[in-house]
Amino acid sequence: MGNLLNQEPDYVLSQNRWGVTREYLYESGMLFREFTSYWKIGVLPLVHITIGINPQTGQRVWAKGFIAIGRKAVGIVAIGQLAVGLLAIGQMAIGLVLALGQLSVSGLFAVGQMAAGIVAIGQFSAGFYSLGQFAAGKFVFSVKTRDYEAVIFFKSLFKWGTTLLR
Repeated sequence: MGNLLNQEPDYVLSQNRWGVTREYLYESGMLFREFTSYWKIGVLPLVHITIGINPQTGQRVWAKGFIAIGRKAVGIVAIGQLAVGLLAIGQMAIGLVLALGQLSVSGLFAVGQMAAGIVAIGQFSAGFYSLGQFAAGKFVFSVKTRDYEAVIFFKSLFKWGTTLLR
């Protein structure tokens, strides 16, 4: 669904002290909204939020920012159905440090129904330290396997987490 009019859509632009919002309301009632903050870190805006389908391209816009929120998001902190970043939260999360999602893949810590990372926690998990119903890895804590090293690691991780939340 591309730009059927072959002209610039009539966006409603609004500005506040944090950034610019542009909106477009389709005749069907579907909404496209995009917020971009004024503040930037390098070339990335501090916050970029996208909702809906862009009327110019007929496609969803990737949210790209230090904090990126949208159906598809890329950023240092990314939140979306498909999220890619240092810290990624979403249905499919790919994070360098932390990934939280139904399918999560991370270089360090992954939590999700299907998780893969150095430390992986999930129903189906694969990692160096792996905790899950069906787990695979060097040190595994699962229904069938309880490696001593994994038990000690996850107990200390739980203790650290509860201390952090106090």
